[in-house]
Parts: sequence; structure tokens; C-alpha cells
Amino acid sequence: MNELGFFSVTLVPVIWIVAAYLLGSISFGILVSKLFGLPDPRTVGSGNPGATNVLRSGKKSAALITLLGDAFKGWFPVWLALQSGMLMWVVSGVALAVFIGHLYPLYHGFKGGKGVATALGVLLALSGWLGLAVLLTWLLVFAVSRYSSLAALAAAALAPVYAYALLPYRDYVFTTVVLALFLIWRHRSNIKKLLDGTESGFGKK
Repeated sequence: MNELGFFSVTLVPVIWIVAAYLLGSISFGILVSKLFGLPDPRTVGSGNPGATNVLRSGKKSAALITLLGDAFKGWFPVWLALQSGMLMWVVSGVALAVFIGHLYPLYHGFKGGKGVATALGVLLALSGWLGLAVLLTWLLVFAVSRYSSLAALAAAALAPVYAYALLPYRDYVFTTVVLALFLIWRHRSNIKKLLDGTESGFGKK
């Protein structure tokens, strides 16, 4: 294999995946909180630098920007990889890298969020219908229960089922399964609180 072939086959995918991880490491919750003069979300509430915890500061606009920013950073690199004609394994690597970057960000001591919005962005890039199905599941469960964590767990559990039904490529189904397992793992403390009846919900005392 000549140098050009080695670069295109090996180095280009590595560059894509590393770049996706670095993008995923950007925490919009922390950046937006600083911009709005709010407390660091890691020091209040659940300690999670995500949109739900930013919302607890009372600044809805800050929470919305955080939500959109975290979702966009999940969507953009996957969408770009697809538009660039990357092989399926590279797209899957990009999807997982940007998500793991959010969970374990290089810029914040590898202590990140739970990844719900970023995972949604990834799934929307893989399939608009898949992302919509997951989003509707989250909205429905949240509307009934008022628990963001329960909504996230339900959406994560059903995401692989939706992926199997909607996605033509099994590589992306496997990627969805990995995302779902990470999401459930990151919510393990919430699972315990839900079972104990100590989880905090919106509009609940």
C-alpha cells in the first residue's frame, strides 16, 4: 500500500473519530452557564452539566441553548461523515466518539453529562425517523411521569427496537445499542432513586 492509500484508509478515519471526540468534549452546559452568569451546573442540583440541570437554575433560555448545543454537536459530525461518504464503520466510530466525548470530556477532567441530548443528535443524523421516535418517547414518558430521568431511560431502552425496525444497516443498529447501554449506565444513580422514591421530578415536591 502506498502512502496515499495508507492515509485514506487509516489516518483519515482516525482524524474523523478524534475530531468527533474533541467536539463532543465541549460542554455547552458549562459554557452557557458562564455566559449567562449562572452557577457551574456541576456544583448544583444533580451535578450534571446538561440541559435539565441548567433548567433548574430558572433560566429557560440557557437550558434551551444547552439542549440545542449538545444535540447539534451529536448531529453535526455524524451528518457530515454521512454526507462525505465515509464507510459505515467510520460513521459508527464518529457517532460513538462524539457521544463518549460528551460523557468523558477531555476539557473537563473526563467528567461530563449523561448524554441524552447528544445521543438524540446522533440518532437524528442516522435517521430522522429514528430520532423522532426516540424524542416522542421521551416527551410522552416525561409528560406522564414528570421525571426526566425516567423519560431518558425509557427512550434509551426503546431506541434499539426502533433502530432495528427503521435502519437498513445493522452497523448502525449496533451503534444504537451501545449508545443505549451507555445512557442506562450513566443513569444508574437515577434508577436507584426512582426505585427508592427519592428522585426529583419537575413539578413534584
